[in-house]
Amino acid sequence: MEPTLSPGDGVVAIRSRRARRGEIRVFEHPERPDFWLIKRVDHVRGDRFEAVSDNPGAGAVDSRVFGDVPIAGSYRVVWTVSAGR
Repeated sequence: MEPTLSPGDGVVAIRSRRARRGEIRVFEHPERPDFWLIKRVDHVRGDRFEAVSDNPGAGAVDSRVFGDVPIAGSYRVVWTVSAGR
């Protein structure tokens, strides 16, 4: 999620039933259980959303690879904490 977030930064996230374009969400990787991703919401389609990277040129894996993500089970980031680099 660089440049928005850097390695070591922390987030506070809450469960939310609605996803909105532009917000940052945390969710489990659809193809790798127990591996969590942080991505930005691009499009919302019913109960799913398109998750995109802020830096797609860096080889990021997002909805272009694994498709839309269910809103259920994802979390909306409400606060970020810089690692202080």
